[in-house]
Amino acid sequence: MSRRRVGDFNHFDWLAPIYDRVIQPADTERLKSLADLQTTDRLLDVGGGTGRAVARLGQAVARTWVLDLSRSMLQRTADKVALRPCQGSVAALPFATHAFDKVLAVDSFHHFADQAGAARELLRVLAPGGRLVIEEPDIRRFPVKLVALGEQLALMKSRFRPAEDVVAIFSSPDTIVRVVAHSPNYWVVVTNQAH
Repeated sequence: MSRRRVGDFNHFDWLAPIYDRVIQPADTERLKSLADLQTTDRLLDVGGGTGRAVARLGQAVARTWVLDLSRSMLQRTADKVALRPCQGSVAALPFATHAFDKVLAVDSFHHFADQAGAARELLRVLAPGGRLVIEEPDIRRFPVKLVALGEQLALMKSRFRPAEDVVAIFSSPDTIVRVVAHSPNYWVVVTNQAH
């Protein structure tokens, strides 16, 4: 999700036509519960690609945006009801401060080139009292290590981190951070306590 230069290869542009068929759907009930979604919420899915993670959540909230760097992935959101695609980078989110009540990053945080910078941007767009949910594969699990190796071999520049590293990135006096683990994934839930 970092800025690309002309000529950079984007793996997700190539994967877009088959992505929804080969990647397991997100556990929407878990996401809905962890994010504490309300019908009045403005929801942002960062690195949301085809919108697979939020497609079924879109009707549970007032509005849902899907941000991704890959135009090809975002084109796949067209057949999903109530999603607003937005091409952009997590390094400089194209949204106002405190624009969203809830923010999701499902299986995307390990693709962010500057994870600390991404954290600052995610918290910037999160409203006071808002909640951010990050779902990531647990790198301590052997199958995830194989996926990480595959992504390295494909030159994807992914950086999988254990949950405690992600918690450390988001920990501050203005946040409450907790982890929910269920192999092979974990969820980092961040509540913005800033006023």
